[in-house]
Amino acid sequence: MKPGQDLKNPLTREGFNRIAEEHRQLLEVERPRIVENMATAAAEGDRSENAEYIYSRKRMREIDKRLRYLTGLLKDAQIIDPRNIRSERIGFGATFTIQDEEGQEKSWTIVGMGEADADQGTISWKSPLARAVWNRRIGDLVTVHRPAGPLDYEIIDLHYAGRRIPT
Repeated sequence: MKPGQDLKNPLTREGFNRIAEEHRQLLEVERPRIVENMATAAAEGDRSENAEYIYSRKRMREIDKRLRYLTGLLKDAQIIDPRNIRSERIGFGATFTIQDEEGQEKSWTIVGMGEADADQGTISWKSPLARAVWNRRIGDLVTVHRPAGPLDYEIIDLHYAGRRIPT
């Protein structure tokens, strides 16, 4: 089975809520504030040399671009609760620990696009690492192909929402 073959746009409930709140904040607070700034700056005269107007236009484009991205993430979102998953294999919502050839361990949780944050230990379900471990079990060896070269890992732990999978 290919990674996430039956998934369309999966998100955790927490990720969905964070993305929806950012969308709301940009649409209802930030964008109207920038529109107001643009109108005020435009009323001051020559727009070509008006730094406030130029900045506001640039910021408006950034906000609109981000809103389109967030709308795409929220559209047809499939909310998955890892607490409801009963599997011995790695899939969406799994938290797994891998060990490299030097014995270094790292834990990751597979989440949806737009909610991944490597600093927080979360990776997108479409990332190379998630693809390499998808549908694997504790004890399996995997190779992650990356531009800098392949890395080999062993899966040493797996759980869903704190519920450990027996080995």
